[in-house]
Amino acid sequence: MKFGTSGLRGLVTDLQGHASALYATAFGRYLLDAGLAKPGDRVFVAGDYRPSTPDIAATCMGALARTGLVAVDCGAIPTPALACYAMARGAASLMVTGSHIPADRNGIKFYRPDGEIDKTDEQRINQIAAELSDAIRDLTPGGGSDESSAAMESFLARYRTMLGKDGLSGLRIGVYQHSSVARDGLVDILAGFGADVIALGRSETFIPVDTEAVSADTIQLLAGWSAEHRLDAIVSADGDGDRPLVADENGAPLRGDLLGLIAAKFLGASVVVTPVTSNSGIEASGAFEVIRTKVGSPFVIDGMNMATAAGKSAIMGFEANGGVLTASSFQSGATNLGALPTRDSFLPILACLALAKSEARPLSAIASAFNLPFASADRLENFPVDTSAAFMTFLRGGADNLGSFLRPLGEVLSTSDIDGLRVTLSGGRTIHFRPSGNAPEMRCYVEAADETSSAALLSQGLTMIQQWAANRH
Repeated sequence: MKFGTSGLRGLVTDLQGHASALYATAFGRYLLDAGLAKPGDRVFVAGDYRPSTPDIAATCMGALARTGLVAVDCGAIPTPALACYAMARGAASLMVTGSHIPADRNGIKFYRPDGEIDKTDEQRINQIAAELSDAIRDLTPGGGSDESSAAMESFLARYRTMLGKDGLSGLRIGVYQHSSVARDGLVDILAGFGADVIALGRSETFIPVDTEAVSADTIQLLAGWSAEHRLDAIVSADGDGDRPLVADENGAPLRGDLLGLIAAKFLGASVVVTPVTSNSGIEASGAFEVIRTKVGSPFVIDGMNMATAAGKSAIMGFEANGGVLTASSFQSGATNLGALPTRDSFLPILACLALAKSEARPLSAIASAFNLPFASADRLENFPVDTSAAFMTFLRGGADNLGSFLRPLGEVLSTSDIDGLRVTLSGGRTIHFRPSGNAPEMRCYVEAADETSSAALLSQGLTMIQQWAANRH
């Protein structure tokens, strides 16, 4: 088991049983040792809809109880809903989810009473787990009082007055429900603002929807629904509801970093923290300071915390997947949105739809008006971790390696090594190679002047990675 960009991840066969009990125990011990909880304190537990989640959640609740803490069962709710509910009560929480990855894998996200754990916390939890590994033999599952309805309603109440009673009236919005724990909450909140909401594609079988690299099959579904139902937009979220998906009136998904940018403007942010993988045009798109970080919510949170410590205000962050985090309270209409330093899909979805309503323009026109470089991203799945590491070592092995590898694409003008390797090519194009932090995947991000050029550059980049891996053997 290992921590990735956000939480612990692994194959279900590895995580079920001993590993989930071990890491839940280590988390409980860490909370107690660090003075973040005392015996008898509550820890709130929730999960997504993948088949393995209830078993892993029960094992975690049993393990937490054996550390002297009290588990509270919040059922199947979005990660931001769990974090919001627990933080409001000064309590820690644990979310069982593999987010957007396939159902044969799962994971656990850990939250301190003040928010998501950071990389230092991860190291300490790993140390405790290593010390306890051989001693964990009791895998008896546990349970807790059911506060799932209260937790979800508390989260929805955060947004119910954000746009006003008729804030989305006149809009016809599809909600691609698939197997996301956000599916019913999205219908509820959008209908509450007066939108005509059509629920689409609900599934009792887990569907891994990656909002950062939307599959061709999903895009085809969205386009078909848009035409069939004459929709102004389709919205959705990933498995645990912390990454948004917004498609325009043609069913074409908007980039996650564009959704984050729209949310920043909607909130009136003064400081925006975002990873290096987000669009390079963000700095020129608003009257705010931009802080770039490595990929992963812990790094975005670190950046927001540094801005807070420096005395700055109106601080928010977002990732290239569109998940929005806030380090400050923001006023929206009659609603004060308290800080929520974890990824949330609801805020960027509402901000985007509110903009479409206020400007009375289709989302495709709104997206074009931002005039950002056209960005695309995709990944090579089941790409061995050791091959990814060898590839990155090769690229960093010297200017000759990088230059010769990328020569078919153009001349290397500059590079950034913040996270992975981001390369500016001749002609103003960008290509960024980055191994996934939580799955056996190699990700590739590109920017170019238009959609055709961007798609071509992305295809070339992925093909070149595959050819390099094949020739390595």
